[in-house]
Amino acid sequence: MKANPDDLLVLLAVSRSAKFTTAAQALGLNHTTVSRRIAALEKALGGRVLARATGGWELTDLGAQAVQVAEQVEAVVGTLGAAGQAPDPITGVVRMTATDGFSAYIAAPAVARLRRDHPGLSVEVVTMTRRALQQRSGLDIEVVVGEPQVHRAEAVRLGDYMLGMYASRAYLAEHGTPATVAELNAHPLVYFVDSMLQVDDLDAPRRLVPAMRDGLTSTNVFVHVEATRAGAGIGFLPCFMGDLHEDLVRLLPAEIAELLPYWMVLRPDSLRRPAVAAVVQALREQMAEHRDWLLGRGKDPAG
Repeated sequence: MKANPDDLLVLLAVSRSAKFTTAAQALGLNHTTVSRRIAALEKALGGRVLARATGGWELTDLGAQAVQVAEQVEAVVGTLGAAGQAPDPITGVVRMTATDGFSAYIAAPAVARLRRDHPGLSVEVVTMTRRALQQRSGLDIEVVVGEPQVHRAEAVRLGDYMLGMYASRAYLAEHGTPATVAELNAHPLVYFVDSMLQVDDLDAPRRLVPAMRDGLTSTNVFVHVEATRAGAGIGFLPCFMGDLHEDLVRLLPAEIAELLPYWMVLRPDSLRRPAVAAVVQALREQMAEHRDWLLGRGKDPAG
């Protein structure tokens, strides 16, 4: 029995979202129809194309082969645009996760610029600070801090960024300016919640100034910035965020300067999609364009 091309396109939609309900909405179908189409495809191919995974459905080896064919079907259908008008291949939904700061200052402007030329593109960004996943159903791009250890995925180094110690001018006027690393121990730290920190590379404050006590901690780096500006203590901040604020002063830059890498993790099948490849390239260009700012050498994100 031959596979129905429509069933292949349904599988493609499920592979991109990892959920029947999301795929159904994208295709204008109901959940039952999607389930029936997948069952028909598995019967035609003689094996399972999807397997249950954390957070949704994961392609089996047979399913991955079927998706490659489905992408070819999609590409051919996409050429059937209006006469004389070539369809834009950079369209559809791209799903990614990244840290808060990267999402706001790298991903958001990169996607905005890309969408000016490709309005059919939609990018979903979920912010989180964690290790790379071993199963990434429905996820096209992950941006993480530190080199990831992954299998069945491609890891690409995007570039580096600098972190340093910052305090508000008002805080320093009230509590004094530490002149040595040892003097930082007398001040409260504004940083991540230690017990919830999943990324080993982000342990620098506890490693460099282990006696520094926690003042205000949060899982969100924007809270770190605003708490530092409010005088809650001395914040360990990405320089590209701290340097945006004139009321913040970087402390002891020669002694406290932590350079960390951003890495991007991609599913092999995702990179075959023109939309995903375009977003990846846009992120790389944004990182390269603002390299000095990311490394703490400038204050203007525009340039």
